[in-house]
Amino acid sequence: MARNGSNLKKAKVAKNDEFYTRLEDIEQELRVYGRKCGHFKDKVILCPCDESEHTNFYKHFMMNFEEYGLKKLICVGYCTNRPAEVHIVEKIDDGIVEKNVQLVGNGDFRNEETQKFFDECDVVVTNPPFSLFREFVALIMEKNKKFLIIGNKNSISYKEIFALIRENKLWLGYTSPAKFIQPDSNEMKNMTGLTRWFTNLEIPKREEKIDTRIEFAHGDSKGWYQKYDNYDAINVSETRQIPMDYEKVMGVPITFLDKYNPKQFKIVGFRKGDDGLDLKVNGKDTYCRILIQKM
Repeated sequence: MARNGSNLKKAKVAKNDEFYTRLEDIEQELRVYGRKCGHFKDKVILCPCDESEHTNFYKHFMMNFEEYGLKKLICVGYCTNRPAEVHIVEKIDDGIVEKNVQLVGNGDFRNEETQKFFDECDVVVTNPPFSLFREFVALIMEKNKKFLIIGNKNSISYKEIFALIRENKLWLGYTSPAKFIQPDSNEMKNMTGLTRWFTNLEIPKREEKIDTRIEFAHGDSKGWYQKYDNYDAINVSETRQIPMDYEKVMGVPITFLDKYNPKQFKIVGFRKGDDGLDLKVNGKDTYCRILIQKM
């Protein structure tokens, strides 16, 4: 059994991407999109990394098929040593019809045969292989699809992913899956904070403003706002310390994205100073700061 979060990094290096999402973690996140926001109503949902009844994404959508008002559910599972099978559940008239379709290939989302299901769907919902996260996101952006997917928190620092965040084409969801199930049925624990839900579906949290109550002079007197050596901005170590009356650029931690409201702040840059090097304070690097400014 995995003992700590470092196993995620080790597994990624080993290209072991089989981390199954728990039903309770799926339920905790998806209920907002399906029940409160109605994002799945009359939609075709594609789970492209999920083999029918063997995945909790399938189970969740089947348990909520009528409540969400789904039009169709398509599950495609990757198979290592045999042709893959697509499981399709569709609302026809007053009934729900299920069928299986045999593929020629192994169900890899990169295959042309599999990608035709991306063309058909409205929303992609899944936990893609962590080692292929960038490639997976590139595909759903190319297909211009709505999505709700799980990824490693560190993927925020990928230039392709951060560019999408900056352009408001991708943002963070509500929760962080607490654990994952491994193929041997053991739980990989202590995962909270290492993974995130990524989406481009509008959610209420995007309208919530960060409560800024600290005046710059007060925080500055406590030594909270040091200037960067290589960029004209102040360093803010915690989101709760963002000053209410500062109009210039600030560097904040990645955790800011959990509360980011694009109507309250704009993202100016990420991590680098004017010299192309990591942002520094008194000669020391700061960890992955996001540069923001009040709107």
